[in-house]
Amino acid sequence: MLRTVEYEGDPRRRPLTYDEVQALFDAADARPGKLRGQGRKGALTALRGAAVLKTSYAYGTRRTESSKVDLVDLRRNRKAPQIRGYGSMMVRFGKASKGAPPKRRTVLMVPEMDWPVDVLNEWVTEIRPYLSPGRHPALWVTERVGRLSPRSINEAFMTAREDAGLDEDLDLHCLRHSHITHLTELGYSAWFVQEQVGHSHASTTAICMGVSNEYRNTLLEASMRNRLGEDWNVMP
Repeated sequence: MLRTVEYEGDPRRRPLTYDEVQALFDAADARPGKLRGQGRKGALTALRGAAVLKTSYAYGTRRTESSKVDLVDLRRNRKAPQIRGYGSMMVRFGKASKGAPPKRRTVLMVPEMDWPVDVLNEWVTEIRPYLSPGRHPALWVTERVGRLSPRSINEAFMTAREDAGLDEDLDLHCLRHSHITHLTELGYSAWFVQEQVGHSHASTTAICMGVSNEYRNTLLEASMRNRLGEDWNVMP
């Protein structure tokens, strides 16, 4: 019986390099000031856009998963107290298999990717209240006190991508591929990465991966040292 898996093999989808991630987020950070300088509205929207993109990268979530996250889904991880109340995220609306309900999983924010914590905390405690969300549960709310849509999250990515001058074939899902790749390069196990992103099959996670040449060379060196010891250095 054939199994149904989510298709991740679109060749236009690739992980962003670290420089591209930095350029994307720098462009997103610059947009609020750019709008103010032009006397245009939308600074709060731009601040939200920067925060949601960084959070999506840090947790490796899909756009629909990001849209449906509520404040109560952000929780403390007792093994990473330095990340405060953002150590884990409960994803309750993960991508479902055909005919099945949404998958649930808990995503951890790893210490090497905890730099968006201050951005996320600023959004929750300072910026989000400006939108007067009342009792709305969503983490990402709109000016009309609704839940931010997946389409709006995608538009935030496209705006930042354009401002950064990045490849127009890159899309929001490429941030998820970047999360997978960078976790792997940081040394996290294949099992952990698969659980982190909610894939049913390791093959799906592997398709998303695009590690750098430097990482490949490091693995090759480690393998040669393991097999040949110091003698590998004298090989032609």
